[in-house]
Amino acid sequence: MAGMPHDACGHDHVFTGNDPAFRRVLWIIILLNAGMFVVEFAAGAIAGSLALQADSLDFAMDAATYGLSLAVIGMAAATRARAALLKAASLGLIAAWVLGAALWRVVEGGVPEPFTMGGIAIAAFAANLLSVLLLWKWREGDANIRSVWLCSRNDAFGNLLVLAAAAGVLGTGTRWPDLAVAAVMSALFLQTSLLTARIALAELRGARTHGDHAGHAH
Repeated sequence: MAGMPHDACGHDHVFTGNDPAFRRVLWIIILLNAGMFVVEFAAGAIAGSLALQADSLDFAMDAATYGLSLAVIGMAAATRARAALLKAASLGLIAAWVLGAALWRVVEGGVPEPFTMGGIAIAAFAANLLSVLLLWKWREGDANIRSVWLCSRNDAFGNLLVLAAAAGVLGTGTRWPDLAVAAVMSALFLQTSLLTARIALAELRGARTHGDHAGHAH
């Protein structure tokens, strides 16, 4: 069964994405993320919410990196690991941007509109929850595949944080809940970036070792 870590003989098999069903699911999730980026970016600008804007940027990055995941399926292990490293770097950049924007908002000021924040956060959570459910079967793959699962899972948590920020803004009448959630999302992006990079580097070392052994065999 695709996505299972061991075969009947007990040998390790890491899922690398070579499954037509997984490819179809990934296409669905790419289109879903691209659509939500447009919706959430516009709503974030209208509502003046940094948390929504951070989430919309994450949707855009996800659509791009999932496309990269799809492109490298079936390629050499080293190539897939490098793709995962590129995704890790992109998540690190998102983390830095969100944190920097949050610090800027501390100076700039402005209170977001909570009802738009809350409504869009619910829609975004539904989209990411669907992605998580669709990917559940393949959550234990290589770094390239696992990064897709981790991003979708973290995005669902991020949407709940945005919803909490909307409630906080409504309750306090200040921007601080929005900025606090943006900072937490930045930390979440950074954590996923580091985890993906660690797995990818281990796979890259393994691919190089395997190549060296293959070379010695000849």
